Amino acid sequence: LQHLADLEFLWLYDNQLTGTIPAELGALSSLQTLNLSSNNLSGSMPSDVCNLRTTNRGLLSLLQADCKSEVVCSCCTSCF
Repeated sequence: LQHLADLEFLWLYDNQLTGTIPAELGALSSLQTLNLSSNNLSGSMPSDVCNLRTTNRGLLSLLQADCKSEVVCSCCTSCF
């Protein structure tokens, strides 16, 4: 993922992804939108990802996940 530093939008909606959310997503310093909803992810949103909302000029303005059921996310902008 370190080679994707200029990536601004990442939509992984409804891809049947499983497992935990990788902390390496927090290295995507130009990320403005991250949609992880409608998957089978579990665990907590990594702090490195949440930090993108508060640091780096707050570029990450849209962070969506299944935080009403499977994912614990205190920094998500939308929960499904």
